[in-house]
Amino acid sequence: MDESRLVRSLGMEYFNIPVTHGALDDASLNRILEILRGSEDKTVFFHCASGNRVGGALIPYLMIDKGMHEEDAIAIARRSGLRSMDVLQWGLDYVRRHQDSPGSGSQ
Repeated sequence: MDESRLVRSLGMEYFNIPVTHGALDDASLNRILEILRGSEDKTVFFHCASGNRVGGALIPYLMIDKGMHEEDAIAIARRSGLRSMDVLQWGLDYVRRHQDSPGSGSQ
């Protein structure tokens, strides 16, 4: 199946940001956050095969941009499929390093 062609045929934008356990880095999260921040008025379908990486990537968005408390953000991430401690830590470490930086989205 050509996922990008299908998505575009439905009138949606398609972004592919590979996130693998070996590449849990700021560059991936920065790109994901850039897309989420630019999609405020749109519905976003955000997926991976298991939902695990989606959950980890949602943590910074929920905490930094939406002002959510850590426990609530983690609960949503878990409902989204988060199950790996490494991926959870990836999201939380990003928040700790970027939460109060200029342009981070926090108020």
